[in-house]
Amino acid sequence: MTGKSPKESFTIMNELVLPNDTNMLNNLMGGRLLHWMDIAAAISGQKHCNRIVVTASVDNVSFKHSIKLGDVVTIEAKVSRAFNTSVEVRLDVWAQNIPSGTRVKSNEAYYTFVALDKDGYKIGVPELVPETDEDIELYNGALRRRQLRLVLGGKMKADEATELKALFVGKG
Repeated sequence: MTGKSPKESFTIMNELVLPNDTNMLNNLMGGRLLHWMDIAAAISGQKHCNRIVVTASVDNVSFKHSIKLGDVVTIEAKVSRAFNTSVEVRLDVWAQNIPSGTRVKSNEAYYTFVALDKDGYKIGVPELVPETDEDIELYNGALRRRQLRLVLGGKMKADEATELKALFVGKG
């Protein structure tokens, strides 16, 4: 398999926050946003893999700013790293109030997807070739985030997480 650029997986999705999307305070419900983010991330993962992908994990979701009724939500998603059969997707969420002209970053997150073949079995994914400084930073951090996910999920022993341990060696 040949490598792919993060640009090839870049996805922008826009949604208008309607009354059915909000809670009693007229704020976008977190679950609705997570649903939209999952869709945008899946599209990005499928673009990279040229396969159906399924959500394996959602982590590091940060809610920084509420999104109000009538705001336009823009979700930017791109693959930050490919592993054997999975991809990590970075998401940035922006809320824009068109009448006032304000645009604020509301959320960010990492989703992980596994690629499947036509029979539902895991299948290899193309390598990701980072191009920009930001791409390289996301790519390098993805291995630490993956090890943390595996340790927290009980799939890796903490002493095997060499990338995570390297952050703390010599500190103290």
